[in-house]
Parts: sequence; structure tokens; C-alpha cells
Amino acid sequence: QVELVESGGGLVQAGGSLRLSCAASGSIFRANAMGWYRQAPGKERELVAVQPSVGNANYADSVKGRFTISRDNAENTVYLQMNSLKPEDTAAYYCAGQIKTSYYRPANDYWGQGTKVTVSS
Repeated sequence: QVELVESGGGLVQAGGSLRLSCAASGSIFRANAMGWYRQAPGKERELVAVQPSVGNANYADSVKGRFTISRDNAENTVYLQMNSLKPEDTAAYYCAGQIKTSYYRPANDYWGQGTKVTVSS
């Protein structure tokens, strides 16, 4: 009923930039918070950045000043601009959204399939 599709991952050299996109589609009444998580090999999934429907974004300390999250509420799309990339940013990046499919139902969490980001040194 709701699908999140990420794009924009790839291979980049250290110091470079990438922009990830995530488009939510389906039976969407309202998207509340939307954000990005990442999971490096052998590590747990961690929050990278989250953008509420209103208010300020929150970032992991490790990406503050380098990554910027933004969203287009009309298009139910969230972006992650990643600058000054480091090898330790290498991970699978997942989009997540707290999405209501109707006025009467609570929001549920939905996840994308992930997109790989590899930063070479």
C-alpha cells in the first residue's frame, strides 16, 4: 500500500558528494517524520537524519555539518545531500517514513529497500 524507493547511491571518492532521494508512493494520507538510516557491514543500523513534517531536522553527530536532509511534502519525497564524504560513511542507506494511510489510522513505519554508498579513500 505504501512504497518507499531510494535512488542516488554509488561509488565516490573521499571528499566527494552524493545526493540520495526517496520517493514515497501509494495510499498516503500524510507523511509525518521522514528520515535516513544507514547500516555498515557488521554494524547495527543507525539514524543519520530525520526531518519532521514541521520543525527542525535532527542529525547524527557523525554527519552534522556535512549532510543535509530536506523534503518536498507535496511530492512525499525526502532527500539527503551528503558532502565531504568519508570512507566511514560507507554503508547501505535506508529511507524511512512514518506514514498515515488514512485520517482514522495511526501512522506506521515504512522502509525503503536501501541504496549502497561506497566512499573510497
